[in-house]
Amino acid sequence: MDSEWQQVYRREAELLGEVGAVLAEADLPNIEIRLPRALAEAALAAWQREYHEGPPAPETYEQRVLRHRAATLSLIGLSIESVGRWSDDYVTVDLHPQFIGEALTAADFQPRPPR
Repeated sequence: MDSEWQQVYRREAELLGEVGAVLAEADLPNIEIRLPRALAEAALAAWQREYHEGPPAPETYEQRVLRHRAATLSLIGLSIESVGRWSDDYVTVDLHPQFIGEALTAADFQPRPPR
């Protein structure tokens, strides 16, 4: 059973999802970003990867999140392929704010070294 605070957090998380639904319908401008060449090449490789699997089998929440994040990386790769401007060490590309938000959320859940 959730504590009182956990119930508050759960409801506020649902409200954030509602905000996200509104934002998903908004016509937001792309944002120009620079990615290090190695990351850009990895995103491009994710986009160009051959994929032969059918619809996903029943999956856990964690598996769905991982699949969604991999798909986002792939779509960033598509953006790089379509409109990326390569320089020596970086790629400059215009990305939709949704991709940026997904990447920032993924970064929040990356393991961090102890301080």
